[in-house]
Amino acid sequence: MRKLHPASVAVRSLSRSLNTGFLFFVVGIVVSPGGNGTDLLSVFALVAVGVVVGIVYEFAYYQRFRYELTDDTFDVTSGVLARRDRELPLGRVQNVDIRQNVVGRVLGIAAVHVETAGGGQTEVSLEYVDEAEARRLRRQLRSGASAPETDADGRETGTDATDDAAADDEELLFEIRPHELAILSVFTIDPGASLLGGIALSFASGLDPVALVPTDRFAWIPGPETGLFAVVWGLLLFLLAAWAISATLTFTRYYGFRLTRVGDELYYERGLLQRYSGTIPLEKVQTLTISESVPFRWFGYAALSVETAGYAPGQSNSRGTESAIPLADADRVAELARAIEPFGPVDLESPPRRARERYAIRYLLAAAAIVGGAYAVARYTAVGARWYVVAAIAVLAPIAAHLKWSSRGYRVGDRYFLTRTGFWRRTTKVVPYYRVQAVLHQATIFQRRRRLASVTADTASSATLLGRAATAHDVDAERGLEMQAVIEERLQDRLRARKRQRTVGRWFRDASESADDESSRGTDSST
Repeated sequence: MRKLHPASVAVRSLSRSLNTGFLFFVVGIVVSPGGNGTDLLSVFALVAVGVVVGIVYEFAYYQRFRYELTDDTFDVTSGVLARRDRELPLGRVQNVDIRQNVVGRVLGIAAVHVETAGGGQTEVSLEYVDEAEARRLRRQLRSGASAPETDADGRETGTDATDDAAADDEELLFEIRPHELAILSVFTIDPGASLLGGIALSFASGLDPVALVPTDRFAWIPGPETGLFAVVWGLLLFLLAAWAISATLTFTRYYGFRLTRVGDELYYERGLLQRYSGTIPLEKVQTLTISESVPFRWFGYAALSVETAGYAPGQSNSRGTESAIPLADADRVAELARAIEPFGPVDLESPPRRARERYAIRYLLAAAAIVGGAYAVARYTAVGARWYVVAAIAVLAPIAAHLKWSSRGYRVGDRYFLTRTGFWRRTTKVVPYYRVQAVLHQATIFQRRRRLASVTADTASSATLLGRAATAHDVDAERGLEMQAVIEERLQDRLRARKRQRTVGRWFRDASESADDESSRGTDSST
């Protein structure tokens, strides 16, 4: 069985010793024996003990970690205090992720994370192995782990040749351009940036938010004495800090993004400070999702994500694992999507007009609730004397209803089911019929009043569990029943067609193997 790279001891020890050292530092502060205060010598001694414990633990972890790739399984043995033996069937391998931070690239090592079908968490992690070993593991774990040839000393042969052959077969599908990366960074808001922005402002102000408010320069503006100006100024600083951090994180995350195809798999790699690379198996693709968000849609840009069995976009811990294209021209996105699944033109059928009336009534009710809330505030407080001005938002209800209605559509094609929904983030989903597991026809009490219903095509992707399955919203109720029957019928047709293809392919392989055997026997008899 194989061991991890020796440099993994130093890299893992650094992280582990910092954690244990900080833990022992806290313990030392709490139980310090100093009578007049903290005994710094005792605290530093405990910190040193924590660092040594971390290093010893990681050395023992390195010595006891073993892994082996067989014809059918990936076997891993690990554990310092308690031993753990795992056998991972190769047929369950869903994705193999390779991650490299700055230190890893300098030392030539990488972390390998193996994810399996049926869940979005890492099943096995190897921290760390040689870069060439990481590529070999990813290739053989995804290709079925054919046993490599070895020489007389037990070393592998042909690994470099295999890598060269894989590089020759590699087809570049997409590479992010500088202006696309700039637009993606500027207009993407990372939720985690809000927390980091607040922390950055706290340190910048010395934990005193008033220090960031230049009241002396803006004394002529009404509000500083009441604190209103300070609140507005602090909010602007917070938004600016969150935007700057979000743009930086997005830039470093998708820097150098490229997508290639080797055989029946897509390979992606991205990242500036920490490099990610992984695979998207095409045989497990459940749904394609084309996203056109505001304001990217205004500039003609879109994104493409691939949902595979047990996974949905954004679910992986590596963030964006299933993002085939983070941002590109809409035409390039559509071209790549059709290269994966040839679904043809996107000519969608709109919901009936009475669905738009339903949306208008919904928004008018929401506007009435807001006006009622404004009246209650004006009635019981001194704020908002002209509460009736808020009623002007009712003018926006018909506009919002039309935008919502025009952003929805569906198409029941010969091989694919297409749906579209959303105005601010318009998503178009493409589902092959042979990936459909169930077809749902649903109608709420409000939909039944207007003879409307929603038709959902469930797949094995966990987007279904998260409420993001391909759904045709607010279609005519009778039309929805017809769609349900047609999708189920075409599902069976596609399954029978795929079964015939596999049977014919098996016949050809068997015939080819028989011909090869007869040829070899004829050669042996002639010699």
